[in-house]
Amino acid sequence: MADITAQMVKEIRDRTGAPFIDCKKALEEVGGDFDKAIEILKIKGVAKASKKVGRETPEGAIVAYVHAGGKIGVMVEVNCETDFVARNDDFQTFAKEVAMQIAANSPKYVSRDDIPEAELEKEKEIMKAQVIESGKPANMADKIAEGKIEKFFEEVCLLDQVYIRDSKVKINDLLQALIAKVGENIKVRRFTRYQLGESLD
Repeated sequence: MADITAQMVKEIRDRTGAPFIDCKKALEEVGGDFDKAIEILKIKGVAKASKKVGRETPEGAIVAYVHAGGKIGVMVEVNCETDFVARNDDFQTFAKEVAMQIAANSPKYVSRDDIPEAELEKEKEIMKAQVIESGKPANMADKIAEGKIEKFFEEVCLLDQVYIRDSKVKINDLLQALIAKVGENIKVRRFTRYQLGESLD
């Protein structure tokens, strides 16, 4: 079995936000395989986090971020269960990273649940029509359109977006890791993105 060094554990911890001991155990379990260890930690983190979903989040913070010489601005509200966590460095860092993500990638919604049903149905119909127009059989159109709609979610939904600092991580992965680390339910509630000269429509 591969020797598990402190540096290996630190690297996994930096990537996942999981506790040191959990990172060490995961690496030992898979003989030092980084990708497999991260996968194990993600599964455990999601399991822990899922137990906290639904708990009230009356505390939190509103974080502002201004980018590109004052041409793009973002305000984001992130909620948690206690004021103690709201003042925690990990929580504040997460909120700032989310604000930067919004500035860079301009999502329209926090999650896919926020997309109006009518807009989603319209998007599916357009994608299906495009698939048929490209010459694919009609009976395959629905399945191909479903794959395309996942790409649509990645573009318009903050939690589905690929993290700007790490292409292997989505914003929801960061959120779940933080929930597992601090032991509280955390929600990105809402955001507003301003771009100089942009229409308010």
